[in-house]
Amino acid sequence: MTAGGVLFASCSSDPLEPNGSVDTNDLSVNLNANKTTKYPEASLMEMPQLKGGVINMFLVKRTSDRSINYCIEWDIAKKAQRWSAFRWDETNSGGYIKREDNFLEDTDIPEAYRTTYANYRGSGYTRGHICASADRWNSLEANRQTFIYSNMQPQLYDFNGGIWANMEAKVRSWNTKDFRDTLYVAKGGTIDHSADIIETTATGLIVPKYFFMAILCKNKSTTNNGYKAIGFFIEHRDNYTDVKDMTPYIRTIDELEALTGLDFFCNLPDAIENKVEASVARRAWGFQ
Repeated sequence: MTAGGVLFASCSSDPLEPNGSVDTNDLSVNLNANKTTKYPEASLMEMPQLKGGVINMFLVKRTSDRSINYCIEWDIAKKAQRWSAFRWDETNSGGYIKREDNFLEDTDIPEAYRTTYANYRGSGYTRGHICASADRWNSLEANRQTFIYSNMQPQLYDFNGGIWANMEAKVRSWNTKDFRDTLYVAKGGTIDHSADIIETTATGLIVPKYFFMAILCKNKSTTNNGYKAIGFFIEHRDNYTDVKDMTPYIRTIDELEALTGLDFFCNLPDAIENKVEASVARRAWGFQ
């Protein structure tokens, strides 16, 4: 298993993202793109806009063939992750790999700023995957990397195994070649404002009051150059009576950005970003 962690720097447009067939008359401007040349992974389409500054780390988790598995934004002052971001396409959507449940400390983070088993032991919260184990069944190595503590957020047991798990399964249902060419995903919990935090545990965990998912799909549709987006925003609690209905938690990406303070899919050209983030084509995502 190989990985990398770097302190944020400035970055540039997306050299790793194929341009595809686009209308350059409309798509020549991107004012809010991540701007890093030293760390080009930050320009991938799934990446939210980086917070930057000396307290944040950009963690790139690669497999031994140097493929990017997923990426994390880690706040070293809070000892908490802000999000995990990844993509699905035909290269990383293989069959089921049995999980080993071997949780590991993230050695890319200095020891003083990591979370460990000691933080979760006796806290009353589970180790909630953000990039889920089932999101990475394409190889045993990729699956093992999802058990790194930097990819965890503290979650209530019934939330983690109930409505959150069903929401993750709904997103995975879109990972088919008939639905997408590429599916881009960013997930996380709210850690930046006291009103959006349930508590800081005696063991040092910041417990998000809300969790979110931002999903962007690229396919061969001629609408918005093949892009569509959807968001979910859900309160972190354990008394949901219906854990299968996702419709109450659907948000546009614009709404999700207002709720979280994050800028999702900032590497899209502004003309496309403004359109796909303003509304949700519910039927296109399988909702009424």
